[in-house]
This record gives sequence, structure tokens and C-alpha cells, in this order.
Amino acid sequence: MKIADLKADVLRISDIYAREHAIDRDRDWALLKLQEELGELTKEHLNLTGRARGAPDATALGDEAADVLGMLLIYCDHAGIDLEAAMQRKWLKWLEPERQKAEA
Repeated sequence: MKIADLKADVLRISDIYAREHAIDRDRDWALLKLQEELGELTKEHLNLTGRARGAPDATALGDEAADVLGMLLIYCDHAGIDLEAAMQRKWLKWLEPERQKAEA
């Protein structure tokens, strides 16, 4: 699945959620929700590694990671960030030397 396709689906789901719960979403809301979800991911990580009270649950850890990704996609949409271009610029550029070696 491409990031653009995933983002489109996440945004549709976010629209449904906002409509059902009368939530006014803006960039600040998206960033605060991203932080909230990161906190929940951290909690599940601590549970899973035995450093907090709570039952270890690998499924919950994955679910919280999905929430973080979903909220990141929503935040990037609100902030006008082209995440695919940013990933190319920041991360994937480091693979270019490897690609060039493979082509040679």
C-alpha cells in the first residue's frame, strides 16, 4: 500500500469519527492527538517490557503503533507536508549509493 492511499483512507475514517463525535479538527488538534497516541504506545511498550503495571499485550502495542501512524498522516495533511517527498529527502536518499552500485 502506498502512503498516499493509506493517508486517503485514514482521512476518510477521521472524517467519520469527527462527524460522529462533533470534533473540530485542526493542526493543533492533530499534533496533540499524535502526542497522546505516542504516550499510549509508550505505555504499552513499558507494559510489554515489564517496566510498568499492566498486562503485556503485543497486539495492543501494534494497535497503538497504528494509531501513531494514523495521527501522523492526519497531522501531515493538516500541515501540508508531503510525507513521501520528506521521506525521500531525509531517509531514502541514503540508499542511492547502494542503488548506483547495483546498477553498475
